Amino acid sequence: MKKILVALLLVAGSSAFARAADVADFYKGRTLSVVIGYSVGGGYDLYARLLANHMGKHIPGIPTLVPQNMPGAGSLKAANYLYEVAPKDGSTFGTFGRSLALEPLLGDAKFDGTKFSWLGSVTNDVSLCVSWATSSIKRWDDMLKTPFTFGGEGKGSDPDVFALTIKNVFGAKVKLVTGFPGTADTTLAMERGEIDGLCGLSLSTLRGRHPTWMPENKVNILVQAAVRKSPELPDVPLLIDLAQTPEQARILKLIVASQEMARPFTAPPGIPADRLTALRAAFDATMKDPDFLAEAKKIDVDVNPVSGADLDALLRELYATPKDIVAKAAAAMAQ
Repeated sequence: MKKILVALLLVAGSSAFARAADVADFYKGRTLSVVIGYSVGGGYDLYARLLANHMGKHIPGIPTLVPQNMPGAGSLKAANYLYEVAPKDGSTFGTFGRSLALEPLLGDAKFDGTKFSWLGSVTNDVSLCVSWATSSIKRWDDMLKTPFTFGGEGKGSDPDVFALTIKNVFGAKVKLVTGFPGTADTTLAMERGEIDGLCGLSLSTLRGRHPTWMPENKVNILVQAAVRKSPELPDVPLLIDLAQTPEQARILKLIVASQEMARPFTAPPGIPADRLTALRAAFDATMKDPDFLAEAKKIDVDVNPVSGADLDALLRELYATPKDIVAKAAAAMAQ
């Protein structure tokens, strides 16, 4: 019996070694595309380039990772590309708006968020509605009384989702001007006074890309959209806490749940299991890499990783939400 057990262990070990060797052979000397669903200069771009700087050395075969910006429709273009077009061999992965994983549930996107090959999220986050200092919109109550203009990026993107939610659920007097390629473009329009501000600006992006804005009071932080309030902003209301009924709170929780996967990375559906395992392991190892963490600290971005398996579990739970709550959440986000 012992001899049989030893033999089985040897076979299993040999098989695992062979699979690891096959993965290393596939990635050796290869260039991997890291698709970024937004233009250069925004928060998703920042996180993707940071990851690309370090993750390659943790993938068997040590391939080169090359960022590739693919802005369009609030990153829906990139999500559709990864789901339908990108090679399903483990040579391409990428990032798109955190809310898009729920767009098929709450909107009309054609992919299934549970079928992506999720690698993980670099952090969870809090999204903010902000206005420029010179805007007449200074606090949450002003949004309910005074007409104002916010920028958006396209259907299903955070800026559009949250602007429409505060309009439809709370009656905020917002006019949404959508179609900006990314956060960098929207914030520039805000600085120029072309719009009052935007929703869906990540706290991590605000600190990392615009480190002087909060200390110098260049923006008004109006409301937080997340599952939980940031301790950095104790006096800024949390969207869920503004709900007037338990049902309204459930609807808002479904809409903001994607903040738990704030900087998500995924490969296309159906990539070989051994390559997905290798990419997930490489992602997890990168999150602990001292060089990665040092660069993240230098550019002031958050690292509070969520594993690919945890993203799978989160999305399965959200996709199982009762249909009546889903329908009301979808209506809350509608134009």
